[in-house]
Amino acid sequence: MQQTILVTGATGTVGREVVKQLSMLDGIRVRAGVHSVIKGENLRRLPDVEVVEMEFTDPDSLHAAFTHADKVFLVTPFSEGQVEMAKKLIDEAKKRGVKHIVKLSAIGAGDENAIQLCRWHRDIEQYIEQSGIPYTFLRAASFMQNFENYSSPTIKSEGKIYMPTGDGKVAYIDARDIAAVAIAVLTNDGHENKIYDLTGPEAISVSEVADTISLVTGRQVDFVDVPEEDARKSMQQQQTPDWMINSLLELYGQHRAGKSAEVNSSVEELTGHKPHTFRQFVKEYKECFV
Repeated sequence: MQQTILVTGATGTVGREVVKQLSMLDGIRVRAGVHSVIKGENLRRLPDVEVVEMEFTDPDSLHAAFTHADKVFLVTPFSEGQVEMAKKLIDEAKKRGVKHIVKLSAIGAGDENAIQLCRWHRDIEQYIEQSGIPYTFLRAASFMQNFENYSSPTIKSEGKIYMPTGDGKVAYIDARDIAAVAIAVLTNDGHENKIYDLTGPEAISVSEVADTISLVTGRQVDFVDVPEEDARKSMQQQQTPDWMINSLLELYGQHRAGKSAEVNSSVEELTGHKPHTFRQFVKEYKECFV
């Protein structure tokens, strides 16, 4: 019997990969929830993918998205109001009888002294727990794709990566590996009411990131360790909201302090394959850095 899996945030870094990998499986109907149908147009080309517009302020759109959905891969945007957005989705999931929510969360969400970004994720996790819907939380490390999404312009134009992270190492994970874990959890029993921390296979500094990009692409890329106040001023000049500046600097501070360096084997245990190394990632995304 075919089951329907709703993926929210389906045009995002991880959501897009989940839709892509789910579409390759038999017996699955993928419903890709997007903020803009135009942005989700490319997803229509995938087999058995239905694209639906989801507007958090429009109850009718949420009703349509969740109707007859058996399971949900829940991604909420990086937003000051993400907790309230998520609560609306969870309430709708409960009304429509969703049988399992797999939530993309962040490593550190369960820590006693968690940073703001992780506290938001934990608030959403707790709301899911209270809903009574079986859940799985995927607490992921920072994405390798962030270098593609945010650093590639200065890498291409200047050969530099600007970040306030010092020598701190991070167990960066490829979004494709997070998606592979999500698929395993969504399509197999035994993961209900469990929490998994997900990391890449190594912890590396941004200086080592720059060295790897240099080695793979053949062009020199350097890391510039930006003082925190300079980073704040730069983001302010770009009209970045204060809440976002504070959240990002708190995250970068955690990276600088080496609090994001722990590596585990969860990806391999859950998927049966080793996660991508950063060097493999750069080889496969090479065009983004040259």
